[in-house]
Amino acid sequence: MAQITAGITTSHVPAIGAALDQGKDGTDYWAPVFAGYDWTKEWIAREKPDVVVLVYNDHASAFSLEIIPTFAIGCADEFPIADEGFGPRPVPTVLGHPGLACHLAQSLILDEFDMTVINKMDVDHGLTVPLSLMFAQPLEWPVKVVPIAVNVVQYPPPTGERCYKLGQALRRAIESYDEGLNVQVWGTGGMSHQLQGPRAGLINQKFDNAFLDDMTANPDALRAITHLEYLREAGSEGIELVMWLVMRGALGDAVQELHRFYHVPASNTAVGHLVLKPTPKEQ
Repeated sequence: MAQITAGITTSHVPAIGAALDQGKDGTDYWAPVFAGYDWTKEWIAREKPDVVVLVYNDHASAFSLEIIPTFAIGCADEFPIADEGFGPRPVPTVLGHPGLACHLAQSLILDEFDMTVINKMDVDHGLTVPLSLMFAQPLEWPVKVVPIAVNVVQYPPPTGERCYKLGQALRRAIESYDEGLNVQVWGTGGMSHQLQGPRAGLINQKFDNAFLDDMTANPDALRAITHLEYLREAGSEGIELVMWLVMRGALGDAVQELHRFYHVPASNTAVGHLVLKPTPKEQ
């Protein structure tokens, strides 16, 4: 049977991808950001996951404001790299795992989550930047990917509670798949940031670090954070953190924190990163 062996959270700042693509990752500004992922690169090379279920949000690349699914799952064989205005990033096409993805779609829908099934979808920096942070810039990605897109762009987004429950349902779905796959679940986006208005550039380090603490020690507290609290404490784009809760719900009650990184700033946001492992009693 398939098994969730780890969970990863990370910001997916578009400027991180641009820095890599333009060879600026070793500059004084960017080197400290990328250094925070060195441990994870070495660790994941040893772990060798077969599939990553990658929870992210689309940035008007695959979905326009005409159609915005709350939860969508990519079931295609492959996912081309989106052109976000400057041409597609120079990274490999993302290869899917249709067998697992279709199983997850069926299981989640029958578990009363109304997933939108996507059979053709371009993927943007929300998905490719996390892959670059973990695997650098390879000729091909070393894992298959099942994308799960969450609406955090158009109000109303799903609540943290709903996202956590989606993660719990995702765990049940993965563990009922009859192929022995090493599966990781990644939750991306955040941390605190705001891109517009009088508070543009907002970063709340106190909120961010408390969120990182609670991801391991007290996820129930995070499930209760309201939309208004995210807006007030983490800025208008801080709502992306609900996607981390999908990952956390998938890991079970107890986890071990293997690695943690937090850095301010990267472009106009705070970068947060965790590597979590379910404890043996939860596996």
